[in-house]
Amino acid sequence: MLQASDLFDFPESLPFADRFRPELAPWEWLPLIKQALAAFDFESASAADASLPAGLAVSGDVYIHPSVQLPAFGSIQGPAYIGEGCELRLGVYIRGNVIAGKGCVLGNSCEFKNCLLLDGVQVPHFSYVGDSVLGNRAHLGAGVICSNLRLDQANVPVTLPDGSRYTTDLRKFGALIGDQAEVGCNAVLNPGSILGKRALVMPTMAFRGTVAENTVAYQKEAILKAPRMD
Repeated sequence: MLQASDLFDFPESLPFADRFRPELAPWEWLPLIKQALAAFDFESASAADASLPAGLAVSGDVYIHPSVQLPAFGSIQGPAYIGEGCELRLGVYIRGNVIAGKGCVLGNSCEFKNCLLLDGVQVPHFSYVGDSVLGNRAHLGAGVICSNLRLDQANVPVTLPDGSRYTTDLRKFGALIGDQAEVGCNAVLNPGSILGKRALVMPTMAFRGTVAENTVAYQKEAILKAPRMD
């Protein structure tokens, strides 16, 4: 069975290592996001909540490290943990149960919901990240969508590296994107997609399944012949 440690090295910057154990299946980390934040002591944690920009709406339990760059406009709904050196850009929408590690970019007009971003994650422009885990230094190109709900709303299966399929108990399950993996602009990762460490998904793909580490997923282009005009 695939383990979380096959995709992610949990960083020391985040105070939740006891929750996100490396021997768990990586999709088992998703319900732990809510549990980790529920156990976090927001009251005693020092945060930069006294100098929030006037156009940034913050509600619920939210920890923001004092070094975080905050936008002039956006919305953060707790519970949420925004770690050291993160950059939040204009129009960011954090919709509860979000953990962001050190040095992450949560970009303009991007929406985040029930997700774990490890250190150095970059989601700079126009993306949706729901019910997903993004590994250290993972990067999403502009417009990438982590789709988290099947059209039939059934539980989401995964394809394991050996080709076998396993049905999870998760109705909402986006993508597991390994450390240093890259997703090209305007790609859609269908529910239950798994990218190994340093894997790449090419731009504009509607991808489903699993990409092995150090592997590129690309779509073969159809060659269309125009009809002859005799």
